[in-house]
Amino acid sequence: MKLKGIKVKLLPNQAQKDQIDINIQLRRFIKNKMLDMQQARYKNGGQYVNKFGMNYLLKVLKLEFPFLKQAESTCLEYACADLDQAYQRFFTGQNKHPNFESRKRPHNSYKSKCINQNIQVEDNHYIKLPKLGLVRAYGLERIRGQIKNAVIRKEPTGAYSATIQVEHEPVLLPKTNKQVGIDLGITHLAIQSDGFKLENKNFECSLAKKRRIWERKLARRRTKALVKIKEAEAAGVELDLSEFKNVQKAKQMVAKLNRKIVNQREYHLQKYTTDLVRHFDLIVLEDLKTKNLLQNHHLSRSIADAAWAKIKSMLAYKCDWYGKELVLVNPAYTSQACSYCGENTGKKPLRIRTFDCPHCHTQDIDRDVNAAINILNKALAER
Repeated sequence: MKLKGIKVKLLPNQAQKDQIDINIQLRRFIKNKMLDMQQARYKNGGQYVNKFGMNYLLKVLKLEFPFLKQAESTCLEYACADLDQAYQRFFTGQNKHPNFESRKRPHNSYKSKCINQNIQVEDNHYIKLPKLGLVRAYGLERIRGQIKNAVIRKEPTGAYSATIQVEHEPVLLPKTNKQVGIDLGITHLAIQSDGFKLENKNFECSLAKKRRIWERKLARRRTKALVKIKEAEAAGVELDLSEFKNVQKAKQMVAKLNRKIVNQREYHLQKYTTDLVRHFDLIVLEDLKTKNLLQNHHLSRSIADAAWAKIKSMLAYKCDWYGKELVLVNPAYTSQACSYCGENTGKKPLRIRTFDCPHCHTQDIDRDVNAAINILNKALAER
């Protein structure tokens, strides 16, 4: 049995929006309180308290701060679990020390656990959520199977969404006895060993001009608003940026454009990776270290827009679901070796787009296709 996340759009009323805001704020409050407690214990020579210990301390905090009872109870427990996970990653050297969450840049989501069917779909038009009741939603017909939990999110665009995690039993796809190696690139997003090249549609570049216009509008409006706030403070009046509608409108427009880029990229990659899993039993990718490649400031924006890590993560869970195999190989020398004789011909500048081998006299092979064949051959040699 696998777990699958299904994202649906929520249309809450004003009372439900207020309750969502309360849950988000109190989740942040608990996480910051627990983090402060952990730091104080460390300074006093105490031991680290794991998530179970923090859950026990929640009872004491609810007595000290009665307003915590307004929040959905399991979202506070998940706040402790998130902090514990952050500390575990810090202890293993994966992340830096956890930081306090700011009010200005909060984590605008919370997670609720399904207990005694307190999360369930009603009539494919409403979903029942803890502390919220029945919330109107779109896309509920896709939810099948037992619901495990739900993540309710307040988007920067002002919209609301929920990601429902359900138990999912995928049907294995038929075997095709085909295999493919994939070389990841920028001009073409993916180059396969059979010669197919996936076009890189550069979603971020296509909307860059429009987004830049709204980012400049936002910067100008925010600057003017801050001047007015200072003038109001001198007169003894308190103002906040949230009261300036033109600032909020520009902020939402920037968020909508960013969301559009993400959605377009997501759809493009989902379609391609699903097609790969349907047609090939063995898929071989180069194990690129994207973090290191982003150090190249000339190509960092294009590499980030290509989302190579997203392709790898999508193929990982889809191969696991549908009974296919994903292999990651070391990309070293795949663009320098000949795919026919295996001889290393050395580095070549990017302007040379064809591969000519001086040893076996193979000529006019596409450079990227040659690399994809080498990637596939590496995986076959290791089997």
